[in-house]
Amino acid sequence: MSVIGIDFGNDGCYIAVARQGGIETIANDYSLRTTPSFVAFGEKNRVLGVAAKNQMTTNMKNTVHCFKRLLGRHYRDPKIQSEIQTLSYRTVELPDRGTGIVVRYLNEEQTFTPVQVTAMLFTKLKLTAEQALGIKVNDVVIGVPVYFTDAERRAMLDAAVTAGLNVLRLLNETTATALCYGIYKQDLPAPEEKPRNVVFVDCGAASLQVSVVAFNKGKLKMLATSSDHNLGGRDFDRLMAQHFANDFKSRYKIDATSNPRAWVRLCSEVEKLKKQMSANSTDLPINIECFMDDKDVTGKLNRTAMEEMGAHLLKRVEHTLQQCLSDSNLKLDDISSVEVVGGSTRIPAIKHLIEKVFKKAPSTTLNQDEAVARGCALQCAMLSPAFKVREFSITDVQPYSIQLVWQDESGQEADMEVFPKNHQVPFSKMLTFFRREPFTLQAQYMSPATFPDPIIGHYTIENVGPGPEGESQKVKVKVRINLHGLFTVASASLTEKKETIEEPPETMETEEKTDKAPANDGPNGTQEAPSENQTPPEEGTQQEKMDTEKSTETPAPSKNENVEKKGKKCLKTVELPVKEVVKAHNATQLNNLVEREAQMVQADKLENERINAKNAVEEYVYEIRGKIHEELEQFISEADRDKLSLQLEDTENWLYEEGEDCKKQIYLDKLAELKKQGEPIKTRKRERETLPRAFESLSGTIQLARKAVDQFKQGEEKYNHLDAAQVEKVEKAVVEKQDWIDKHLGLVSSTALHADLPITASQVMSEKGSFDALVIPIMNKPKPKPKVEEPPPADKEAGKKQEGEQTNGPKLDEEQQQQQSPNNPSEPMDVD
Repeated sequence: MSVIGIDFGNDGCYIAVARQGGIETIANDYSLRTTPSFVAFGEKNRVLGVAAKNQMTTNMKNTVHCFKRLLGRHYRDPKIQSEIQTLSYRTVELPDRGTGIVVRYLNEEQTFTPVQVTAMLFTKLKLTAEQALGIKVNDVVIGVPVYFTDAERRAMLDAAVTAGLNVLRLLNETTATALCYGIYKQDLPAPEEKPRNVVFVDCGAASLQVSVVAFNKGKLKMLATSSDHNLGGRDFDRLMAQHFANDFKSRYKIDATSNPRAWVRLCSEVEKLKKQMSANSTDLPINIECFMDDKDVTGKLNRTAMEEMGAHLLKRVEHTLQQCLSDSNLKLDDISSVEVVGGSTRIPAIKHLIEKVFKKAPSTTLNQDEAVARGCALQCAMLSPAFKVREFSITDVQPYSIQLVWQDESGQEADMEVFPKNHQVPFSKMLTFFRREPFTLQAQYMSPATFPDPIIGHYTIENVGPGPEGESQKVKVKVRINLHGLFTVASASLTEKKETIEEPPETMETEEKTDKAPANDGPNGTQEAPSENQTPPEEGTQQEKMDTEKSTETPAPSKNENVEKKGKKCLKTVELPVKEVVKAHNATQLNNLVEREAQMVQADKLENERINAKNAVEEYVYEIRGKIHEELEQFISEADRDKLSLQLEDTENWLYEEGEDCKKQIYLDKLAELKKQGEPIKTRKRERETLPRAFESLSGTIQLARKAVDQFKQGEEKYNHLDAAQVEKVEKAVVEKQDWIDKHLGLVSSTALHADLPITASQVMSEKGSFDALVIPIMNKPKPKPKVEEPPPADKEAGKKQEGEQTNGPKLDEEQQQQQSPNNPSEPMDVD
């Protein structure tokens, strides 16, 4: 069994697998370790990954990319509006205020959500992993940016469920990188010693994440994180592309920004140029043929000019680095090292900023591209029962402050910060409320909000009513941030007071014990507002357990029926239902998404089979056409060659005309028709090559049998045990088989090369098998073992007597033998 980790990036994805031998990165069907985050739609099917990116310039409006940044956000979010300005496909606002992606699929215009498109990519990644591993893949850990909010994380989970994946955990990318670093370190300080503090800087295609982690042997603790989720390598690409667009506009009178296809080509070229700048500080050229209006363009740029253009971006990088250092409350001397991951950390200017802020040269201990995926695979192995991984504790943090808002019984609004920024997760807290009726809690992010809608969800605690005397009842609410980083109301319970009537026990001792046990009367009925520093009592305390046991105890029957009955008060905990309204799909909607994805997967499968059948016909046409004039030329007659050539030409024309879009079975029938003519030619060539070897093998067997018969006739000792009649049968078979060979060799030599042979190699080998079955048992019959004659009884006695006379000393009697025997139990022996 294998478990996988997925690094879902804005530009590309990596898949790592945990095996018994360690962690490996899986290559896709193009032998690439990275799968582009692209999904393209066509008239018949979807194209995913590498193939989708390759058709970007020819199918721009239906090729979806950068959809990771659309997950879990409203369409009117300023960040979404800024993002869609650079997209080549059309987007619309959905009724639920989400973002819709409009493409042409199956010959009609269809709208998909970012969750659906992400699920399509996950389906491709799952298939890639299954093909590489040869088994079904279900359990997975997916890396998410640390800045992802509750809604974005829920959207990621919904996409994974739609793709048929069982997500064991959504792991922050910063934490995955730290795990990949720490679990292999053998020199970490002991748990009681001062931890080793390491800074991780992850700058990818579209975001920057910085974290400070404290390591001890067997554990890591996230101290602080900071991020700029709108700053990455693509921002430097756009600056350079805009620079060249202005240059081309002035020199060549063409505007690349007005042509989407030209803009995509320009961005692709400047990305290559940026990578070259990491190793060269001189002027580097850029050349694009037929860029626009059939014009070839050229330009040049150096690293210094690029850094000057991106000075404002570099300031943002420096600010993010400083923010993380400040949040960690560490001094520069407390930091052991700085590790960099992500493709954009290769930019020299970013490396210089890291060294400037932390006073340490950045280190590249980790694989800069695959660290997140490998860390996710490690975490998946830890969570899976099928693997035994060295114990390693992970303490993550919550990047945003979360507060609860509610209305008290007087109608006034109250709030409380439940989880401050950089609070440990996963973590649970118990809050106590005093209520007479159901109430609602609203969870939200505190200012500054990460996006215009800071609300996480609404949670209504139901079935709450007044106590027996009309007083408020104590309600305990358990709030939690789980492994995925999601805020939830885990449970709610009500502590009820009930009075039971109990008869007094028979003996005085029992009465004393009952009187000594004080009853817990619960709260005094006054309303309390939960405070941050208040520590609620634990549910099911020892006192409450004692009272419950006494209330259910059956007293002994009393002899005095006139004794007055006593009343007792007890506490009972009742679980309350919690109704939540969060930004995620409900069960019905998820089932619809899963069903829709399954239908598209099946449609893709059928279309791929149809295309493969069509390609098989085309490949066979090209294969036979080339061979009948070369290696197969002598195995086909002139007339048959002309006839087959005409048939191949007609098939090729049919493929590009009315056969362009046919059903799978039609292509299979067309291929079978072609093979009916072409395969006999290939068979003739193959038989002409294999038949001589078959005859040679049979002839060799016959020669060995003939030689054995001759040796038998000459009286060879090794054959003198054979039966003459059986050997005569072998001799007859040798003569018959040799005649059979001579006859068929003559037929083969008289048959033209372009005609079918009268016999095949398989028939010759069948004759050899029957001949071997007859000859081998006869000629290889083993010799019988010689018989050993036993001497008569008189000779046996004489032999024994002679043996006794040859002994060197007198024969011992029985008693002497027992005394000298080492096995005599009565004689003591030394045992080493």
